[in-house]
Amino acid sequence: MKALQYSEYGPSSVLHLVELPEPQPAAGRIRVAVRAIGVNPFDWKVRSGAFGDTTPSRLPHVPHSDVAGVVDAIGEGVEGVQIGDEVFGTAVGGGAAEHAILREWAQKPPGMTFAEAAGLPNVIETAGRALDLLGISKLKPTALTTEGDPSAQRGPTLVINGASGGVGIAAVQLAIARGATVIGTASERNHEFLSRLGATPVTYGPGLADRIRALAPAGVDRALDTAGRGAVAELVTLTPTPADVVSIADFDAAKHGARVTDGSEGRAYQTLHEAAALYAEGRFTMPVERTFPLSEAAAAHDLSESGHVRGKIVLTL
Repeated sequence: MKALQYSEYGPSSVLHLVELPEPQPAAGRIRVAVRAIGVNPFDWKVRSGAFGDTTPSRLPHVPHSDVAGVVDAIGEGVEGVQIGDEVFGTAVGGGAAEHAILREWAQKPPGMTFAEAAGLPNVIETAGRALDLLGISKLKPTALTTEGDPSAQRGPTLVINGASGGVGIAAVQLAIARGATVIGTASERNHEFLSRLGATPVTYGPGLADRIRALAPAGVDRALDTAGRGAVAELVTLTPTPADVVSIADFDAAKHGARVTDGSEGRAYQTLHEAAALYAEGRFTMPVERTFPLSEAAAAHDLSESGHVRGKIVLTL
């Protein structure tokens, strides 16, 4: 099969196409004929050598884990999926190839394109995991008691810093579906987009906390930082306790009493099914900024690394 690979860390030019044997699914896993591959910042950070020689542990390496495709082989013990099903999920052993092995997956809703689906797994899992840590649950939407009136209940007010990025867009929609009121930080060019998703937009930068207080006179219950850039120091001044702030991007957040999630505490792959159901109901979307053929993966990495992206970059086969 044709696959994308690199044999050394470095700029996007280290990416090249190679021929590799087709993988076979082990017990509990499935294989898909890949139709599209999501590009995440983690992918080019690993490729650049930002994590040293520990991630991945061996070279050469087939990058990318977010894929969408058609099931063409099923491992022993797998139930609930058939040959020919269209799915999206997380690959093991690299997803940027004509075939990939999935360890976690969900059925692709009718009407969702393969490019849309390929952009979902990482951002959906990350957003769902962070919201779960914040107590914004699908099964039991948080109902916080209004101060001074124990009988009056309201859904949580959540601030999402970096609401127009991939994880932010997912978190906005999942949180609203779970009953939260969402205030999202973004540049002004993305304010209309966030409003269409159901969030109240606010410009990031100096004075952010005061602008948020003006928008939420009843107070902020939780905050999610998806962008870093030092926002945690302000976010912890808004929530009841610093631990009510979770960051996926600022690994110094603990210095301010906030929590950091990197997935080591457990994953939230069940959120893939939640997002698929919301999409089928017309309550979830993930814009695709641009698609590239697999042969132009270097250009896709360069665009992602530029940081000027709303939604997802996708490779297609």
